[in-house]
Amino acid sequence: MTIKITEASSGERLDKFLTNFNLLKLSRNQIQKLIEQGLININNLNVSSHYILKPNDIINIAKNLSSDKKSIDKKKFAGAPGHKIKIIHETDEFLVINKPAGLTVHGLANYTLADWLMEQYPKIKQVDNDPERPGIAHRLDKNVSGLMVIAKTQAAFDSLKKQFQNRTIKKEYTALVYGKIKKDSAIINFPIKRARAGYKMAAIPATVKGEPIEAERLAETEFQVQQRLINYTLLKIKIKTGRTHQIRVHLAAYDHPIVGDDIYGTAKTRVQNKKLGLGRIFLIADRLSFTDLANKRQDYKINLTDELKNLLKIVK
Repeated sequence: MTIKITEASSGERLDKFLTNFNLLKLSRNQIQKLIEQGLININNLNVSSHYILKPNDIINIAKNLSSDKKSIDKKKFAGAPGHKIKIIHETDEFLVINKPAGLTVHGLANYTLADWLMEQYPKIKQVDNDPERPGIAHRLDKNVSGLMVIAKTQAAFDSLKKQFQNRTIKKEYTALVYGKIKKDSAIINFPIKRARAGYKMAAIPATVKGEPIEAERLAETEFQVQQRLINYTLLKIKIKTGRTHQIRVHLAAYDHPIVGDDIYGTAKTRVQNKKLGLGRIFLIADRLSFTDLANKRQDYKINLTDELKNLLKIVK
């Protein structure tokens, strides 16, 4: 399906335009995911959801997406990874889980964490009135594993969302990166924005023509070296902002991409990723701390998965 943009339709963001396009009948989140996956593009070129439409632009939409909504919404396939989700702790107000690598949090994947939540906790559909991300106040990338807190009530969701906005929720990660980092610790603070290829992000200069970059693009990642190997470094990481792919983008911009990350790695590290055969990104959210509705601090910690431990035994 193609749509030609007229003078009257120009000047609007791509995702907003398609959300209001009656024939598609898709949510804005679904449309954004399709754009990220290249199933919707402009003039046969991949763009971001934020692309501003111009007169005579041609929007290309992959076959059947507009006429068969079930092909997008039907996500219950055999072999769905829901059984790999480990519940760390559960109360009436929240759920703390260990999300496995390979599981998408929400969106158009065959089976997502959101699907699992709606199956296991049907009432959670009412939280935040968003069936695509019920009770989900934060996310982890598909090929990253680790701790997540899910709100089971609207009050818990509102509280968690506010804590994320105020940056009082503490998250720590462990990552294995390529190369030996000489500094024992450092803060990476490159601003981040969406790259021209809409599915990834990019680090940018802190100033443009002498003017500081806008605040919404600022990002800060702090790391400490845990172990130095000959060709790798194991890091403990804290983030003070929560930009999309922040840790991955920052470490790649720091010239030490994360093992297993083909999107932000180099040609050389992508070859090495294939040799290592990890099949995921060596990044795990292994500590999470937040305040519950009774104003009690909740603190959770997990260990590296067996696959990550085994990789540490063979790399040098």
